[in-house]
Amino acid sequence: MIRLCRSFLILFCFVFFGFGAGVISFFIFPYITLTVPVEKRKFAYAEVIHSSWKFFKNFLQKIKLIKVNCNDEERLANLSGKIIVASHPTFIDIVILIGLIPNSTCLAKKDTLKNPLFHNIVKSIYIINDIDLEDFKAETDKFLKQGFNIIIFPTGTRTKPDEDVKLHKGSAVISLHSNAGIVPVKITTDYPFLQKQQPIYDIGDRIINYNVEVKEEILPQNFAGVSDIKARKEIMDIIKQEI
Repeated sequence: MIRLCRSFLILFCFVFFGFGAGVISFFIFPYITLTVPVEKRKFAYAEVIHSSWKFFKNFLQKIKLIKVNCNDEERLANLSGKIIVASHPTFIDIVILIGLIPNSTCLAKKDTLKNPLFHNIVKSIYIINDIDLEDFKAETDKFLKQGFNIIIFPTGTRTKPDEDVKLHKGSAVISLHSNAGIVPVKITTDYPFLQKQQPIYDIGDRIINYNVEVKEEILPQNFAGVSDIKARKEIMDIIKQEI
């Protein structure tokens, strides 16, 4: 009975999340576009997403579906102009992270623009990653210089614990180009939760501990004098160890 109730709750939460995304996309963002000066719009968009996803994170905790444990929540809340690279075990990792990190954005595939529910959100505040490399570096550099944090899942897709996957080098490329620090974050859960090919309703019969471990920052200055190719490899080796 407990498992059935939890399954119903998580399904309700996703309906609630989709409704909220629609309100933001079709009403709140257009209102911001009409009323907020151009130079302040991206910060306003980011604040709406941060606040709403923080609310959703807290709501999941309030109804006792999950409990988010973070070893350094204050540090995440004060990041500025950093690249956050994180492991990606669950469907809502990005929601949890943006709920913890103000002024943040993330990478999105061009295909996500085809989703009518999220089109306006992606267009307004996310960075499209499958574009020309030089345009990609220029776009990410602009966000970082403005003080935004860029969240990246280097696996590119959800992975299971201890699964050996190839990491994409985008975070290292951005870091070396923009001279921005990389903050690795390891995400784990104590129960398989919204994993790849796992039914949404499979949420167990107890509170799931969602652990967010913030690691030591990787500084691009430490790779001065090293060729870009070698520096990228060394950075990615550290990231693989950390997450």
